[in-house]
Amino acid sequence: QVQLVESGGGLVQTGGSLRLSCAASGRTFSSTAMAWFRQAPGKEREFVATIVWGGLSTYYADSVKGRFTISRDNGNNTVYLQMNRLKPEDTAVYYCAASSKRVGTMKGREYDYWGQGTQVTVSS
Repeated sequence: QVQLVESGGGLVQTGGSLRLSCAASGRTFSSTAMAWFRQAPGKEREFVATIVWGGLSTYYADSVKGRFTISRDNGNNTVYLQMNRLKPEDTAVYYCAASSKRVGTMKGREYDYWGQGTQVTVSS
């Protein structure tokens, strides 16, 4: 079992920044791929970013590429999402997800564990 707890969400103006954190516990965090997804009201959940188990490879959705950065600290069992130049369309509940594999994908169904989510609201 893996427990994931997100934090760092909030209200920010357009162009601002936020850093989300996801604290993991329960199994060997360093051997699992991690990802962030988001879900806006009335929309389906969408992939945001993923990072491989060792942290040396990342992949982003086109909508956030160049603005968001995913990173991880395996010593502290934490994954981060630094979000810069935020836009109103980034408003969503952001979820942290953990895979049982070392390399993740863009598909939510391939992640085994999910956090409860943290709300990010970007005002125009």
